[in-house]
Amino acid sequence: MIDSHCHLDHEPLLSNLDSVISRSKDAGIMKILTICTTLDSFDKIKQIINKDKIIFGTFGIHPHEAKNDKVTADYILTQINNNSKIIGIGETGLDFYYNHSDKNAQIKSFEQHIIAATKLNIPLIIHSRDAENETYEILNSFKDYNLKILMHCFTGSKEFAKKLLNLNAFFSASGIITFKKSLELQQTFGFIPSEKLLIETDSPFLAPEPNRGKKNEPSFLKYTAEKLAKIKKIDKEDLIRITSSNFNKLFN
Repeated sequence: MIDSHCHLDHEPLLSNLDSVISRSKDAGIMKILTICTTLDSFDKIKQIINKDKIIFGTFGIHPHEAKNDKVTADYILTQINNNSKIIGIGETGLDFYYNHSDKNAQIKSFEQHIIAATKLNIPLIIHSRDAENETYEILNSFKDYNLKILMHCFTGSKEFAKKLLNLNAFFSASGIITFKKSLELQQTFGFIPSEKLLIETDSPFLAPEPNRGKKNEPSFLKYTAEKLAKIKKIDKEDLIRITSSNFNKLFN
């Protein structure tokens, strides 16, 4: 299994990193992608990725932080070019649900991340909440660049998924798909082609059933894999093989 999105720089994972990595390996995790959300978090991530060969990282500013951590495409390039284990750009995107940063600041930051992605030709990890139209319109304006789009913790509508598939996007399933009330989301993941799917924990957040309410960690990925396999009506082993292959193709 490959955990395509987690936050090892967050507690309680950071203080217990050795045991978290050990439990991940015991659970069959082959790679972990730990995601940057702020300038401060990147300092931690640069250290974390050297803890073990299975850990890789990204650079990006979460939309919540867009008003505080302002970055240009050129700055993003300098951060990523210096480290072969930084393999993606993000977490970037738009979050109009919380609006911790104003919309214009979020859009400007998102566009700078996209420009950097076009220059480096590496995946763009996108957070989108209550901003489907705006997210699509911005991504579509860059369609000629053949962006490598990864919709992290996808909870969007089936119509949004359809439009993103036209942009060749990938979609990552989190523990949310295991929740009893996530029937519509489960149907959407049933619709998305298997060759476009990845799995993630988004730990320490969003622990899947049966561990909902606990602090999440990469070793819990097996529960999301089991649920997604049921949704896709395939064996868990096949689901793990497919999603791992998809990750490796996207982050080649």
